[in-house]
Amino acid sequence: MEPISPQTLFTGQQLIWLPECGSTNTEARELIGQNRATDGCTVITDKQTAGRGQRGNQWEAAPGENLTLSVVWRPAFVPAAASFHLNLAVALGVHDWASALLGPDPALRLKWPNDLFYQDQKLGGILIENTLSGAQIHYSVVGIGINVNQARFDVPTATSLSRLTGRAYALPPLAARLLESLERRYLQLRAGHVAALQQAYRQVLYRYDEWHTFEVEGKRVPGRIVDVTDAGQLVLEQASGQRRSFGLQEIRHVLND
Repeated sequence: MEPISPQTLFTGQQLIWLPECGSTNTEARELIGQNRATDGCTVITDKQTAGRGQRGNQWEAAPGENLTLSVVWRPAFVPAAASFHLNLAVALGVHDWASALLGPDPALRLKWPNDLFYQDQKLGGILIENTLSGAQIHYSVVGIGINVNQARFDVPTATSLSRLTGRAYALPPLAARLLESLERRYLQLRAGHVAALQQAYRQVLYRYDEWHTFEVEGKRVPGRIVDVTDAGQLVLEQASGQRRSFGLQEIRHVLND
C-alpha cells in the first residue's frame, strides 16, 4: 500500500504496513507487549489470513481489495465498566466515513453491536479488544475490516462499496479518511460527550424501533429494539410489552424475517 498521511493528532501517525499477516489485532497486541506501540499506532495489511470477528467468527477478505487495520489507543479516561462507550465512538466513526462516500443514505446502518450494514447486507465489522488496568482500560486494540473493492462473496449477506456504487476505490486515501473519522469520534468521547454519542448511535442503529424477528434461547420471537444500555446490552421490547436486556451471545437478528 502507498504511504498514507492522515490529518490527525495521533491516530495513524505511527503506521505499520504489513503485506500479509494472520491478524492485525494480534500484531498490534504484540507491539503493545514489546512497548513499541504509541497511542494511535495503526497496523494495516493487504492480506489477513486469520482475521477474527464478533462471536468468534472468522473475518474473510480478498487480498488487496479491502481495508483491514487495527488501531491502538490508550483510553485511560474510559472506565472498564463503560467500555461500550468506546464501541459507540468507533462504530460512529466508521459510519461517518461510509456516509461521506455513500451520502446520507438511510440504508446505511450500524447493526448492534459493531457491524456496518447496508440494508440487510454486511459492509464491515469491528472487533475491539481491551486490556484492563484495575478499573480502567489500559489499552484498546480496535480492529476494523471493511469491504471496499471485493466483488464476490461466499455468503449472500455481504456486500462492498464497489458493489454498491459500481466503481473501484484507491485504498490509501480511504484508509487516511477512516483514521480521521475515527479520531474525531474518539476525541468527542474523550471530551465527555457520551450522551451525544448515544443519541447518534440510536439514530443509525439497524432496525431500531421497528418490529422484527429475533432468535432468543433457540426460539424465534418478535421484538422491537428500544435502546442499548451503558453496558452495551440490547434492550428489546417483546409483544407482551415486557422489556429485556441481552448480551452478545444471547440474541441474534433473523435477517430474512
